[in-house]
Amino acid sequence: MEKKEFQAESQRLLDLMINSIYTHKEIFLRELLSNASDALDKLAYRALTDDKVGLDRSQLAITLTTDEVGRTITVSDNGIGMTRQELESNLGTIARSGSLQFKKEMEQQEGEKTADIIGQFGVGFYAAFMVAKRVTVISRAHGSDEAWKWESDGADGYTLERCKKDAVGTDIILLLKDNTDQDSYDEYLQQYRIAQLVKKYSDYIRYPIRMLMHKARQKPRPEDAGEDYRPEWEDYEEWETLNSMVPLWQRPKNEVTKEEYNRYYQEQYGAWDEPLSVIHVSAEGAVEYRAMLYIPGKAPYDFYTREYEKGLQLYSSGVLIMDKCADLLPEHFRFVRGVVDSPDLSLNISREMLQHTRQLKVIAGNLEKKIKAELLRLQKDEREKYETFWKAFGPQVKMGILADYGAHKELLTDLLLFPSSQEGKYVTLAEYAARMPEDQPYLYYACGQDAAKLTHLPQAERILDKGYEILCLTDEMDPFVMNALMKYQDKEFKSVDDPDALPESQEEKEALEQKTQDNQEVLDFLKKVLGDAVQEVRLSRLLKSGAVCLTAEGPVTLEMERYFRRMDPENQEMRARRVLELNPDSQAFTALKRAVAEDQELAGKYAQLLYGQALLIAGEELPDAAQFSRLVCTLMQ
Repeated sequence: MEKKEFQAESQRLLDLMINSIYTHKEIFLRELLSNASDALDKLAYRALTDDKVGLDRSQLAITLTTDEVGRTITVSDNGIGMTRQELESNLGTIARSGSLQFKKEMEQQEGEKTADIIGQFGVGFYAAFMVAKRVTVISRAHGSDEAWKWESDGADGYTLERCKKDAVGTDIILLLKDNTDQDSYDEYLQQYRIAQLVKKYSDYIRYPIRMLMHKARQKPRPEDAGEDYRPEWEDYEEWETLNSMVPLWQRPKNEVTKEEYNRYYQEQYGAWDEPLSVIHVSAEGAVEYRAMLYIPGKAPYDFYTREYEKGLQLYSSGVLIMDKCADLLPEHFRFVRGVVDSPDLSLNISREMLQHTRQLKVIAGNLEKKIKAELLRLQKDEREKYETFWKAFGPQVKMGILADYGAHKELLTDLLLFPSSQEGKYVTLAEYAARMPEDQPYLYYACGQDAAKLTHLPQAERILDKGYEILCLTDEMDPFVMNALMKYQDKEFKSVDDPDALPESQEEKEALEQKTQDNQEVLDFLKKVLGDAVQEVRLSRLLKSGAVCLTAEGPVTLEMERYFRRMDPENQEMRARRVLELNPDSQAFTALKRAVAEDQELAGKYAQLLYGQALLIAGEELPDAAQFSRLVCTLMQ
């Protein structure tokens, strides 16, 4: 036996590798399985250039064994193995990767990118010392009759000695640390826990990962068993493959069934329903990657909370790198679920976090385009599905338009959907614009809490009578969205509350000005009675048959005020400048005018009645509902 010191670095560096690089101790198994997979890859690639290898790829596998009594875990592969020199070079020198060296040599020979080997940093092996107090490596290199044993406690060095091994490959034996108050290492001796970790991190390694599982089964019922027979059980062992090996996204799209897509979605995300759509991408070129993305039909319970974490699962050559890579999804498409797998990613030393690289940005940009294209396809070809999507995630798309000072509005505008005054159906802006009459000056909208009620607003009557369609905006974000968009296809958005919603002739303007002068006494009386409840009282250019309506002047609409009031009830600054508008041609105004001249006490009651009606029509609360009810009853008498 020969004792040697670690060649490259000090004990301090080894401590850093073991204790600082990896976030979770369970990562050790992922690292060892990835290294075993690399060893199998190396032998498989060597077989391509050396006929003497005589390899049967179907025999390549990784084996896991646990010994609860001896407290050991063994990871075995029948890959390329290591010579004495390779053991000393690769395991005796911290941060030197035999896999990286192999990859470089292969690429020099082939002249292009070859094996998808991810163990390129030479530190993954040392993750074993997070859970093991001693690590033993027994390896026999392909083409060699010699086997060597490398052993270390991770302290100041290692030993090397010749040993016996019948087959080519490598066995890594971990003697687990003793349990402490903080950590129980016994969990890694439980077969169910090992199987769970393989499924989580290494499910898509391309070689089978097998384990001899302890199971129980019911013994056959004896033929002479009586009525009081009780079933008997027996223990047995059976080899079981723990990993799937070939993920759905690595298979050609035409070879994956809808049932397989749905089953993966339901199992992976704990969903009971089916996804609305699946986006299956296989991209080559500057960046090679595969992706399988799902558009859900329902929002998770915490989707619109700060606790929700967006992101796609990120794999590199079948090994899970990040469970939720947020950088792959823009915020406006955070509802998408799925996976991305690429051999071209620039990983950091622990494979746990991704460096912000050009490749990542390219993939994210491509996925954003794919997601929008699929949503537009649903919008056009499967409208019912798209409307289901919109009811669940429409607010998220709208937030995307408002975010970053409107930077994404050109991308997202075509996805918008609004209820319409035409038959109460949803409409896109493109559909709205396509059926506009030639003389329609603006794209009209009305804001409120109920789409059906918005079409009966008194200020919408004149617009509807001209045959113009109105978008019914029922979401509290909608007024902000309209402010951000401003126009669509060179036509401005205009609220039905806007005094300039319909063009007026000079004669009409002069007639309204004259009526205002003739009724100034009535308007002044109303303003005096209502006081600070309104900023202004005026004759309306909006109303046709309705007697009264409430509008707002300035940048803050009534809907915006409701939003700000809900967010901060104490904030008095973000309030709408309320305007009470009256129809001078209505019978109610005639009665009010007569009362102002003959009975101002009665006129005061009429003023309160009209203001209350305007509040109700606008969807606002009455200051005192009981008092308003008494007022109505009094006037009825």
